[in-house]
Amino acid sequence: MTIFLKQGKTNSEKRAADTKVQEAVSEIIQEIEERGDTAVRELSEKFDQWSPKNFRLSKEDIDTAIAELPDDVIHDIKFAQEQIENFANHQRESIKDIEVETHSGVFLGHKNIPINSVGCYIPGGRYPMVASAHMSIITAKVAGVERVIACTPPANGRVPSATVAAMYMAGADDIYLLGGVQAMTAMGVGTETIDSVDMIVGPGNPFVAEAKRQLFGRVGIDLLAGPTEVLVIADDTADVEMVATDILGQAEHGPTSPGALITTSQSLAESLEDEISRQLNTLPTADIARIAWRDNGSIIIVEDKEEAVYEADKLAFEHVEVITEDPEYFLNNLTNYGALFLGPETNVAYGDKVIGTNHTLPTKQAARYTGGLWVGKFLKNCTYQRVTPEASVEIGRYAERLCDLEGFIGHRKQASLRVRRYEK
Repeated sequence: MTIFLKQGKTNSEKRAADTKVQEAVSEIIQEIEERGDTAVRELSEKFDQWSPKNFRLSKEDIDTAIAELPDDVIHDIKFAQEQIENFANHQRESIKDIEVETHSGVFLGHKNIPINSVGCYIPGGRYPMVASAHMSIITAKVAGVERVIACTPPANGRVPSATVAAMYMAGADDIYLLGGVQAMTAMGVGTETIDSVDMIVGPGNPFVAEAKRQLFGRVGIDLLAGPTEVLVIADDTADVEMVATDILGQAEHGPTSPGALITTSQSLAESLEDEISRQLNTLPTADIARIAWRDNGSIIIVEDKEEAVYEADKLAFEHVEVITEDPEYFLNNLTNYGALFLGPETNVAYGDKVIGTNHTLPTKQAARYTGGLWVGKFLKNCTYQRVTPEASVEIGRYAERLCDLEGFIGHRKQASLRVRRYEK
């Protein structure tokens, strides 16, 4: 029997807050559609107090940003990017074009074709998300995307050197110092100075996520990433300090970030609140993490690991850490999660920053139907067919009858023409 010691806000409470965001974003998109660069500049001035002569960074601007960084920062960025690129290359190698003879004289195949152009958004704000440059730009380039542009907001009126360095080192073709909805919209619909792209990707605040939702259709998107989520599945082999640390590590993202514990251990569940309170007393980002845990934290006690799987799959969280005696059981049985972290030796921070898996992941239960950003998101799986004359006659006769069955006379004529043309 499942017991909830603590439960976060309901979905209906969260949806009420979303309505205001939707209206604000819709107005911004319309402004940029109608007035292009002029609207982009006004919005940048309004939200970021940023109005440079050109939003696109020159090679000189980029070189200056890189020169400002210590060698060890460049070294660390390179190491992280090598890990992301390495795993992305292995993913790409696993995706194969095929052609098979499925019936005598019938040859079917598919090709995995890279998207032509992609716009990557790298968040700024309170936390400059340097790692997002690796996750999106490198992954797109490994997939074979020809044109990759990237946007990131200014940092208090200045160029965010580490983020720009990471964007350049990742392989961005053009870098724009532009943030928020105005950046997403400029990439998605285009302006006088920014050519539109075929797909926009990357995490961001609720306004950025809503912009992606409203632009979807005219451009592709990776996924609708909401506030970050972390679930820890633990048993009595887990220690409460680690569980609390890992939940608060994600809670610092923002006040709407859910964190949860599912456990078979009554003592662990009952001690978590006190341990979180203890850690919040010294955590530098406690102002945010405290609100996130208060409003969106959950503690769930279950009878066994089977029930833990059931409850975890219902949550379908973005990040799921498994700190149990048998992590492999959850690898083999969980079906709804963005990324899985098996055993106490690993954690979400590794995935977010350096280990090689992608950190742009499904939230708000989207893990029920999609995975996260990966090489395959930048590829279009396109089918083709070719048949011999003899096979065209055989298939054509089936097609004639099946078209008659559905009443598609024009379709039937296509088939009948081939039957007459190639029948011996």
